[in-house]
Amino acid sequence: MSQDEWAARLRDQPPSAETAAALDALDIGQLSPRGRIDVLAVLEQHMSWLQAKQVDVLAAIAAHTDNTSDPTEVPASGEDFDAQLLATWDCATEEVACALRLANITAGQRLATATLLQTRHQATLGLLAGGQISYPQARTLADQCRVLSDEVTGQVEAAMLTKMPSQAAGQTMVSVRHQIHRADPDGAEHRHAQRNRERKTLCYQQDDGMALFGAILPAQQTAAMEQAVSTHAATYTDDDRTLDQKRADALYDLVVNQPRLKATSDRAVRSGRGAAVVQVTVPFDILLGVDEGPAELKGYGPITATQAREIAFAPGTIWRRLITQPETGLLIKSDPTTYKPTADTARQVLARDQYCAFPSCRMPAHRCDLDHIRPFNHDHPHHGGQTVPDNLQPLCRRHHRLKTHHPGWKVTRDPHTGTTTWTSPTHHTYTNGPPVYRE
Repeated sequence: MSQDEWAARLRDQPPSAETAAALDALDIGQLSPRGRIDVLAVLEQHMSWLQAKQVDVLAAIAAHTDNTSDPTEVPASGEDFDAQLLATWDCATEEVACALRLANITAGQRLATATLLQTRHQATLGLLAGGQISYPQARTLADQCRVLSDEVTGQVEAAMLTKMPSQAAGQTMVSVRHQIHRADPDGAEHRHAQRNRERKTLCYQQDDGMALFGAILPAQQTAAMEQAVSTHAATYTDDDRTLDQKRADALYDLVVNQPRLKATSDRAVRSGRGAAVVQVTVPFDILLGVDEGPAELKGYGPITATQAREIAFAPGTIWRRLITQPETGLLIKSDPTTYKPTADTARQVLARDQYCAFPSCRMPAHRCDLDHIRPFNHDHPHHGGQTVPDNLQPLCRRHHRLKTHHPGWKVTRDPHTGTTTWTSPTHHTYTNGPPVYRE
């Protein structure tokens, strides 16, 4: 059996001590490009397997910390300590921090996450041990469900068990948030109200005379701010500043210089690039208050029904209807034979996919190019790929170039599910599905 065949066989087996030993015997120098990708995937599976074992150990440490303190060795009179406190001192965090060379706060988080996974998420821990998901995915589920009741946690985990093995960590984060909103809409409203009361500005010193300034705000306000900053940055002349530099300067101008718009310029603010656009996709029954499920805020993810209604019914809001397919929850619509998509078609694709369609990329769709999956025929438009949503996908510039110019990368899209399938130069396939607005 060749090294490539052995690597492919290992990829199809659950990780274990035996497969780890076999992996160690592989000669990487004898592998083809395809074989090296298989070995990389097998190594990642074994890392998940080992991290599941570490979770078991950390949970045991958290539950059964050995207390070696001698309660008779009490500090001298007047010192701020007593025998009872010393006798109950929990050293688990310090032990783990020292053993793993971690900061105390990181060690404490590891212990807390391990306890949650061991006590509340055995099924997720099983996926981790089987190499089917990564530790960041398991941690995301445990941490985000921390504040939920056992019943709601069970509903969220049950919905995620079939999703996580095919998701990247960033997709799992958004998907878990969405499931929490669906399973516990009242709790989501309450937690949002609590976090809203905790809103604040932040300022952190950085190296070389720089500082980071920002704020923790409701998501719909940050979306409006981001659009306002981008709109103001677009008014700057084409100089040697990058877009990021212009956006940073625009934020400073808007806060410190506080430009005042004249009444006569109102028309300019309402048209073209001058208008700040915040896109929310919300089912009609939720908009009317019949249902309390989540809505989707572009660039953020699920928000509460109350937040969506606040945006929808704000003065000056413009509504645009986007139709979803009842059976699948996917957005639908179309228009065909010109190379450049109509504004309606572009809006449809951006709202449908939300991010770059490459499986590992989280570039927001509004910052991507709209790519024809089946190439457009400029000489005979009716014979090439049409300019309709089913043949369009958002791709960031890097992945657009990869798809267009690299002969080894191919992509197809299933019009029924909206799932794109990418084939790599090593002939591995990777899938990426668009968000489903009603699950």
